[in-house]
Parts: sequence; structure tokens; C-alpha cells
Amino acid sequence: MVDFSFPIDGFISILDYLGTIAFAVTGASKAISHKADVFGIIVLATVVGVGGGVTRDVIFGRFPTAFSDPIYVTLTVITGVVMFFLFTKMKKQMNVWLIFDAVGLGVFSILGASIAYQIVGLNFLPMLFGGMITAIGGGILRDVFVREIPIVFVKEVYAIASIIGIVIFYVTLSSGVEIQIASIIGIVAATGIRLLAMKFNWNLPKVREA
Repeated sequence: MVDFSFPIDGFISILDYLGTIAFAVTGASKAISHKADVFGIIVLATVVGVGGGVTRDVIFGRFPTAFSDPIYVTLTVITGVVMFFLFTKMKKQMNVWLIFDAVGLGVFSILGASIAYQIVGLNFLPMLFGGMITAIGGGILRDVFVREIPIVFVKEVYAIASIIGIVIFYVTLSSGVEIQIASIIGIVAATGIRLLAMKFNWNLPKVREA
């Protein structure tokens, strides 16, 4: 049987690194699609990679981890440079930024909820709020920077995927499951729903103009 008993702080750090890289890829991809130079690519990769986490930490009264630990900016800078050189090849294989955006959404949703859980305990609303801010904050900043309507407001099921993943994480955690396992379940749920929404073009109802 797989041992999931490694320290929770280390597990959360791994989630944070994965989410940072995933969202940095989306920021770099968006910058490239808007003809940004290498500096602009790195800047947008960094803003998107750490934006949601910084917002979350400020709201919860914590000094932002992205400012105290240089590994976060290092990861986003490296990601931006790699995307600068490899984007053309990656784009030919798949719509890479949407895939990474779905992964980042799932990872950051549960990461934010996990951090809220550490701070306030098993309290649903703070966990939901922490997860949502972490998951969609960077994406909103990304789209605002390139003067687009944030995808969370107009695209297929997006924030709802985050909410469902957080709810599943909360319910699983409440049932006594280890937080590491509950986190994996929540991440898979949120990411999977987002990917299915893209594949089948699931959308929330909108106002139909006369």
C-alpha cells in the first residue's frame, strides 16, 4: 500500500510548486499569443503563477510565500524562458495553455482550501473562499493584463469546476480521510470537470438578449 503519511507542509509545498508552474505556463502562453517579447512573457508568467497565492495570503493575514521564498519566482522565470523557446513546438501538439490552465485550476483550488484548513480548521466557507481566490486570482490578472474579459466570467464551466473540487475535498476530509488523499481526489475532480467542460463545451446559462 502506498504510504501517504509524509508531512503535510511538504505536501502543500509540492502542490504549490505544481500549481505555480501550471499557471505560469498559461501566463506565458497568453503573452506569446499577444506578441509579447521575452520580458513580457516572463512578467506575465510570474504574475499569473503567484498572483492567486499572493492574494490569498494577504487576505488570510500571512506574509506572501512567493515573496519570502525565491523558488516561486525562479520557477515562473524558468517556465517563461522555456515557453519562449518551446511554445511553437508545443502548440502544434495540443492547445497547451488550456490544458495547463485546467491543471492549475485543480491544484490551486485544493491548495488554497488546504491552507485555509490549516489556519481555521474544518470550516467550509473559509476553505471555499481560500480555494477560489487561489484558483481564479491569477487567471483574472492574466486576462486583465492582456485586456480580455476574464475567462472565469465567460467561458465554459470554470469557477464551478473549482467549487465542486473544493466541496469534494471538504466532504472527503470531513469523512476522516487523510488530507493528502482528499487533496488528490479534489484535484482530480476539479481538473477533470474543467477538461470535460472544454471537450463538450459545457456552459452555464446566460441572458438571451431579445
